[in-house]
Amino acid sequence: MAALLGPLVPELQRLLEKDPYLAPFEQDFQRRYGVFHHILKSVEESEGGLDKFTKSYLTFGVNRFVDGGIYCKEWAPGAEAVFLTGDFNNWNPFSHPYKKMDFGKWELFIPPGPDGFSPVSHGSKLKVVIRTRSGEVLYRISPWARYVVREGTNVNYDWIFWDPPNPYRRRHPVPKKPKSLRIYESHVGIASPEGKIASYKNFTHNVLPKVKDLGYNCIQLMAVMEHAYYASFGYQITSFFAASSRYGPPDDLKELIDVAHSMGITVLLDVVHSHASKNSEDGLNNFDGTDNAFFHSGPRGVHALWDSRLFDYANWEVLRFLLSNLRWWIEEYAFDGFRFDGVSSMLYHHHGIGEGFSGDYSEYFGMHVDEDALAYLMMANYMTHFLHPECITVAEDVSGIPALCCPVKEGGCGFDYRLAMAIPDKWIQIIKELKDEDWDMGNIVFTLTNRRYGEKYIAYAESHDQALVGDKTLAFRLMDAEMYTCMSVLTPLTPVIDRGIQIHKMIRLITHALGGEGYLNFMGNEFGHPEWLDFPRKGNNESYHYARRQFHLADDQLLRYRFLNDFDRDMNKLEERFGWLSSPPAYISEKHESNKVIAFERANLLFIFNFHPSKSYADYRVGTENPGKFKIVLDSDAPDYGGHNRLDHNTEFFTQNYSHNSRPNSLLQPRSLNESDGQPRGQLHTYFLEETIKQRSSLFSAALETTTRNNGFKSQERRFHLNMRKNFLMVLQSMGIHSFITQEAADCFLHFHMSHLQYDPLIAVAGSWASDSSSLLKRRKKSRIL
Repeated sequence: MAALLGPLVPELQRLLEKDPYLAPFEQDFQRRYGVFHHILKSVEESEGGLDKFTKSYLTFGVNRFVDGGIYCKEWAPGAEAVFLTGDFNNWNPFSHPYKKMDFGKWELFIPPGPDGFSPVSHGSKLKVVIRTRSGEVLYRISPWARYVVREGTNVNYDWIFWDPPNPYRRRHPVPKKPKSLRIYESHVGIASPEGKIASYKNFTHNVLPKVKDLGYNCIQLMAVMEHAYYASFGYQITSFFAASSRYGPPDDLKELIDVAHSMGITVLLDVVHSHASKNSEDGLNNFDGTDNAFFHSGPRGVHALWDSRLFDYANWEVLRFLLSNLRWWIEEYAFDGFRFDGVSSMLYHHHGIGEGFSGDYSEYFGMHVDEDALAYLMMANYMTHFLHPECITVAEDVSGIPALCCPVKEGGCGFDYRLAMAIPDKWIQIIKELKDEDWDMGNIVFTLTNRRYGEKYIAYAESHDQALVGDKTLAFRLMDAEMYTCMSVLTPLTPVIDRGIQIHKMIRLITHALGGEGYLNFMGNEFGHPEWLDFPRKGNNESYHYARRQFHLADDQLLRYRFLNDFDRDMNKLEERFGWLSSPPAYISEKHESNKVIAFERANLLFIFNFHPSKSYADYRVGTENPGKFKIVLDSDAPDYGGHNRLDHNTEFFTQNYSHNSRPNSLLQPRSLNESDGQPRGQLHTYFLEETIKQRSSLFSAALETTTRNNGFKSQERRFHLNMRKNFLMVLQSMGIHSFITQEAADCFLHFHMSHLQYDPLIAVAGSWASDSSSLLKRRKKSRIL
């Protein structure tokens, strides 16, 4: 394998052609690739190849041979002697010594019993006994342990030898790698409305069907690698090869993944190779009595903010351990790839602490870059994709380092996707700091589209980070305390709840459609899960009240959470149908600051968003590339989604050969249903809402003049525009087509699908906020478009 690769980057020029500003750093790319190449070559020459090297879990730890014998191997370079003890020898600490090998390795073979049975039975407890050079005796869990449990009130975990006589056998094939990645970020332990730690079984039977129904084709499982401290959210790993036992036995996790595969759902593991827990009794720290076996010694080996240990990626046995760990999760549990946590911390000696990352390329090259860690990531991606081409890798990096998602052969790190981490921060900043009328359309568009050419991004409006205690989800920021009292459809719709519901939908849709090549949502946020996420700890009296997901809220037909849930589902189903995530980036034809309108085309769809807090627009002209007929396919103002039903979904929209916003064709939108039925909606509600509707009605009638004025036409052009509109309206009215669309408030206002004349008529689009709510009192029975 290594013979096929030279010491120089094979296709570096392709990378430099995509980004010529990287040319001054060509030597940096060559040097980094040289480190990677040296590792790969050494693996081939000294370890029997990459396949064997990355399957070291077959020999390290404790393994049963076919004849029943037990083979044990550990790497403990600081040990004076190593022993195995446990239930099998009545906990005699020194009866089974390991034999010392080269390079700090130790091995032990225990022959099978006279009846051919293994001397170490399935489910029995074990410990590795280390005698240090100072004479101290330590009881440790093997770094390669595959199952550990904490019983009763014990503080530390126990190592259980896991070798079931009838292990789980997969029944379903692995699904193909999805072209459009829609990720449901999940935590097994909180995946229940009950105040307890939920199980793998619960997730399999109760959550997977919800994920499938919502239209997500991938789940990202957090906190699976064993972690002694539950409140660490799974980011303080103690046993890297063990699936967390607090949710159930390993076979239950295997079943979960297998059932997900039967539903066509890809499963990613949230892998933590950026640091490790400082636990010694049941972790890697001080395994052999020294602080530098797996980690850097001294201050370099400790993360100042996370209070955890940092791996020495230049160490050969650390590379063996981490690469084999990835292989283990793929081949033993059938995970389809990884989301690598804390990549920014790995890439730099400063770990990103106190760094702002302005985007200047000098921040990504130089002595402050940990090129050993970077070479490990290149090896991890190369190995994963070489041995399992269908696997997906995602990087969590906040620094914006170039070429992170470019192939290794181009000098890149080899990830498939990177998280678009600036997007959720932007939405938080907008909601916290700006009035609705001060939202900057250009800045929103810039943030959603500011990504490196040729690298794929996972867009998200919020993830688990925003759900944690101390922060707030988008729904909670928008609606706050009123979520406790005003989410029932039996109560009047308040302006706060109305605004929150509509903006929540708009933010998620525009992020989904414009923000990247993949999309991620943290479980429960699709329906605006109330409150925050807080794991049991001393600070909350070990309470599980906030460590749960109240899925039943979205199932209750009397609560408004269902509107957000249904919109999220249909948004995903629409993407599945048209595939905008796997399409080229959108063409943005409009980001109008005074109108607060954003319009763009992607995947043969036309998206139109009206973020204005008080203005609707009649006869609003929108440019489009291709001529044809448009119909609505998703409308956030639909009553099914808690909207105000101001669009007639039976209307067909025909383009005109009239250039607008640098697009050769354009179309106009029709009158809202509010004006067509002669009865302003919302008059059954409070006085405040009645007055609001009246104001909006006046805006409807003034919209024709307002739109023309705000479009900035000169007087002659304005007269031409008005005459043309008048004639066009007369033609459409004679055809019985509504020609005057009035959206409302912050209207996520039309999502059009462009259907050429040779196609059957199809439909297009989106929605609105801050309007009346009579449709919320009585849900209309109608068939769904999707």
